[in-house]
Amino acid sequence: MLPPRLADYIAGIERSALAAHAARPPWDLPARAREIVAAMLADLDPSFEIADEVACHPTARIEHGAIVKGPAIIGPGCLLAAGSYLRDGVWLEADCVLGPHAEIKSSFVFRGTRLAHLNFVGDSILGADVNLEAGAVIANRRNELADPSIRIRLGPVVIETGVERFGAVVGDRSRIGANAVVAPGALLAPGSIVPRLGLVDQGAP
Repeated sequence: MLPPRLADYIAGIERSALAAHAARPPWDLPARAREIVAAMLADLDPSFEIADEVACHPTARIEHGAIVKGPAIIGPGCLLAAGSYLRDGVWLEADCVLGPHAEIKSSFVFRGTRLAHLNFVGDSILGADVNLEAGAVIANRRNELADPSIRIRLGPVVIETGVERFGAVVGDRSRIGANAVVAPGALLAPGSIVPRLGLVDQGAP
């Protein structure tokens, strides 16, 4: 079985700054997020303001109290609310919203995606127009297992990713309800709906 491709989940990836990675297995990008985002900094539109490996478009808004640790790219029209936290290689394409106390690590976020508040997204790729309600979490490591290597179960097939940290690929237009948990190694098709207090665990041993 061929590994899933990001283009199967995110329609606009081949027209985006991540086009060169569209055919790669999804877990490859978060594992190399710092390297990939740092390289993207060199090719940005000159309208971006860059300081300390953080690039911010002039139309983006970063409220007082937000923390951004580079490398990071904050695209046009994005909003980082007070208390939001970006670290370890983050790319926000455009018109993304990180609400109060939302944390995102080693992740790539496509146009128009919103994290309400009190969210955690680790080592993941979120498609366009994805919405996470308050308290929803995308976990990135199986600390309950002696061997935390991420394995993804798709029907009868188990995919060995070779990485210990990988959260999810969340397809375009997906909705994740309040206080839901997406366990490490999830692949959510475009338009997926995770109910409030729901659990998605495609990598269960």
